[in-house]
This record gives sequence, structure tokens and C-alpha cells, in this order.
Amino acid sequence: MKLLDKNLALNQPGTVKIIPEEPDDLWVVYNLIANGDIVTADTTRKVHLESTKSTASRVKLTIPVKVTSLDFYKDSSTVRVQGRNMEANQYVAAGSFHTLTLEKNKDFELSKKIWDLNAVTVLSEASERSSEADLAVILIQEGQAEFYLVGNGSTTLYSKIEASKTKKKSTSNVFFQDMFNAFVKHVDFSTIKSAMIASAGSTKDEFRRFLLSEAKRLKMKTIEDNKSRIVVAGCNKGDLKEVLNDNGVMNMIKDSKVVMEIRAFRELWDLLDSNSGRACYGPKDVEAAQEMAAIETLLITDDLYRSSEIKTRDKFMNLAKSVRKGGGKVLVYSAMHVSAQQLAQLTGVAAILRFPLPDLDDDVDV
Repeated sequence: MKLLDKNLALNQPGTVKIIPEEPDDLWVVYNLIANGDIVTADTTRKVHLESTKSTASRVKLTIPVKVTSLDFYKDSSTVRVQGRNMEANQYVAAGSFHTLTLEKNKDFELSKKIWDLNAVTVLSEASERSSEADLAVILIQEGQAEFYLVGNGSTTLYSKIEASKTKKKSTSNVFFQDMFNAFVKHVDFSTIKSAMIASAGSTKDEFRRFLLSEAKRLKMKTIEDNKSRIVVAGCNKGDLKEVLNDNGVMNMIKDSKVVMEIRAFRELWDLLDSNSGRACYGPKDVEAAQEMAAIETLLITDDLYRSSEIKTRDKFMNLAKSVRKGGGKVLVYSAMHVSAQQLAQLTGVAAILRFPLPDLDDDVDV
């Protein structure tokens, strides 16, 4: 989600101008808009023009409506906002009802009388997901290389390079050249703190030398000036999780959201093993803990938090909203997150508690 303009403060009136960029952004929009808000967007309206009174024509308008109801359509990833027109024009009277359709890559304005903590948090999280990462990881394995961008709560595979099976030196150079091109395309040192090249054996060192040599030949100052931020790491298993669990790598991105999530999951796992009363998992136990205002940190997979099933999605978004309202933290683990699979094995939702609740019943049903 892209914010084109933002003029708001916590617990104050304000307006934002938004472009939903992904289908999931429309679900965020659906949860962000409330009855009484004012949504302004381009639309069309069927009208009878004076020159053609016998037939109706559609005209393009920009209308602000005061929201009375809205619906989310998951198949088309659109939000339809119904409300009363706030400004009279030659085609639509003030106070008349109109429906706006919000969709991907179509900007609109949202005004609220009060931007509460939940609305500000939802907006911030959605816009952060579209911002750049903290760390680039180039994971080189037998015959292939994968480019990951890590940060802002997610780990995303951006490119996958396959090497030719022909074992010739020229083929190796083509493989490295393809990797170089992907590096130039995806690694932006104005936002990324470090680039990590990882492999078993010496391939990581060979590619780093090739990368810096090509950058020098092509006079690519952005790479040459940041060569100290291009580092290598061993990776015997060829596993991204192995790389990101390395203490040296974690120190490079120690302030990033991904590292906070990894550490939170480690804390949860340790508590379940050594002090189980301070941690719980499963919807039933987690909801019971929240009813007692006991949740310090909620850990939840993206599959639940942004489920395609609206009832499931509502359930867990409302849980997250309740935790935040009570002063707790909410960490959402994307499918590509290094801890997501382990969290999914714990039903996908778990919590670190402020105080022990040893009598909670185990529950493994979602």
C-alpha cells in the first residue's frame, strides 16, 4: 500500500490519500474504513444529459461520501463503499446515496474525525510492508541462486537464477553474470543495510570477487562505494533459516522487525520448554489469556491474520486489535519468515504472557 499524502495525528482528525497496490491491501482498506468516515474517490454515475434526455449516459465524477456501509469482495479484491454525497454537483445532489468502488491501483482519500491507535497502526503496518528491506541475502546452492529481501516483517524471494548443467567455465561466468544483473536490479543500498552472499564452499567468495570486478569495470559507484556492506557467510545446508539464525547476520539487522520476530519466537519456545505458564498457543488458550489481559506479545501467522476466509480473518484481526488496545505487541509472521513453519506447527497463533497462567487447557484446533 502506498501513501500519497498523510495529514493525521493520533486521536485527532485527519486525511490520508492511499493507493492499494496488492489485493491484500483492499482487505486492509475494508478494515480501516468505518461508518461515519468520508471517502473521496473517482467514480461514474448514470445521468440524463440535456442534449440526450431520452437516453442515459455515464459521466466521470469525484465524489466524497459519508460512509453508511461497506462490503469486501474477495473474488475481485474490491471494496464497495455506500454513503451519502457530501458535496452537491451538477449531477449528484448533496445527501443522495452513491456507491464508490475501491480497487487496486486506484487512489482515494480517507478522512476520519478521530484516528485512533488501531487505525494508525493498521495504516502504518500496511504502508511498511511495501517499503524496502533491511538485508539482501543471495543464497547460492548447487546449480541455482536465490535472492531474498528481508525486513519490515517479511522475507521475500525476489529472484531465482538457474545455472546451466554444462560444466564449462563460460557457463559459470554466465551464471555469475545473471546473478550480477539480479543484484543490480534488487539491491538498493539507499535502503538496504547489508548484502549477504551465502553458500557452502568457496562459491560465495568467487561471486563476491566477480561482483566487485564487474562493478569496477562498469564504474558502478553504488556498488563500489558500498563494498564493505557486501559480506559472505557459510551455509552448509543451503537453507535461508540457517543464514538468518547466524548471530553475525542477526547483528547486521538487529534493529529490524524480522530479528525482533525471530527473538520473540525463540523466547516463546524457551518459555514453553522451561516456564510453560508464561506462554500458550492455540486459539482457545490465546483467547482465554487475552480475556484476562495477560498477553504481552501475540505471535500469529500471516495465513491466519490475512486468511481468505472472512470469518477467520475477522476473528484474528479482532484478537490482534484487542491485544494492541491492551498495550501488547502483535507480530505477524509471513509465510516466508524463517520461524513461520514452526509457528504454524503450534496452530499458527501463540502468546508470551505478562504473568503465568498455568491452568489454561491445551487446544490445537483453529
